[in-house]
Amino acid sequence: MLLISQVLSELDSTCALIPFITAGYPNLDSTIEALHILDQKGANIIELGIPYSDALADGPVIQESSRVALEQGMYIDQVLYIVKKVSPTLKAPIVVFTYYNPILSRGITQFVQEIAQAGAKGLIVPDLPLEEADYLIKLCSDNKIELILFVAPTSSKERIGAIVAKSPGCIYLVSSNGVTGTRDNIELEIHELAKSIKQNTSKLVILGFGISNAEQAAKIAQWDIDGIVMGSAFINKLSEGNLSNGYTNFSHFCEEIKLAIKTGVTAKKI
Repeated sequence: MLLISQVLSELDSTCALIPFITAGYPNLDSTIEALHILDQKGANIIELGIPYSDALADGPVIQESSRVALEQGMYIDQVLYIVKKVSPTLKAPIVVFTYYNPILSRGITQFVQEIAQAGAKGLIVPDLPLEEADYLIKLCSDNKIELILFVAPTSSKERIGAIVAKSPGCIYLVSSNGVTGTRDNIELEIHELAKSIKQNTSKLVILGFGISNAEQAAKIAQWDIDGIVMGSAFINKLSEGNLSNGYTNFSHFCEEIKLAIKTGVTAKKI
């Protein structure tokens, strides 16, 4: 079992907290600080996004964070530097999130070897065609990187079955149609889809896209879900702070979400 699935499986009845932040937003040093805060405040796994100018699966918050990072020259080399610098000191493993084109431009073999050598333990490529996934799956497995495949709620049963069968480890279930971003409601149908997937495989399932607050996180944690991914909400909180004030809101938000997932208690109920 690869490390990401191992971390998820060792949580027993507790759902994992998986925050996402964009590398280089608002700058390189703040990314390093934010990664340490997330690790200290209870993140089980951390997604680190490589900024990309054509991020079709991302909503306005993450797109804007990518724009800011790219304007500062944040590319693959700088992301590798961040991962290499922080991974030895973090308890939570890092999953690199990127689109397929930057991987192709870098060279698939070189890219996977570089993120592995830097210390990353997982990879998510939201626009990876399933029909082209075999080589990347093998290359990642050879380098002890867990490639996490996406399942969309619009996928047919046959397509979902093919994705689950091909997935080398955990599966990323998209909680709603469209792009990432905060939403007021998570579609109830996704609960049934998650239940169906879990009934038909022993593989672990993480849920993301649109989860925006502690109330939603507490509710989803009661489902048979192994991890909750939150991105835009964390980036919004990160934008409220800076290195001088220690990102207080960002830190408190992580604590609040962790408490909600672990106990079902939200800050409003305390």
